[in-house]
Amino acid sequence: MNAPGRGGLDDAPYSYRRSSDGKVLISWRGRRAIVLTGRDATKFLSRIVALNPPGRQLAMAKATGNFKRGNEKSG
Repeated sequence: MNAPGRGGLDDAPYSYRRSSDGKVLISWRGRRAIVLTGRDATKFLSRIVALNPPGRQLAMAKATGNFKRGNEKSG
């Protein structure tokens, strides 16, 4: 895959934590990327527990909205 630090998910750039008021804070390399609240937070938490670590990274990337921008090169 991609080399560490080159925009890939292999080096686990995403992390999340649940706040006491039920919000989910997703960070990218230590910087807050998005805050999920209400139904979005509940849906995210129920989905992420069943995933393996690479799947969790992908789910967090999708949740931030920075998964695909439309400028990717086709193969």
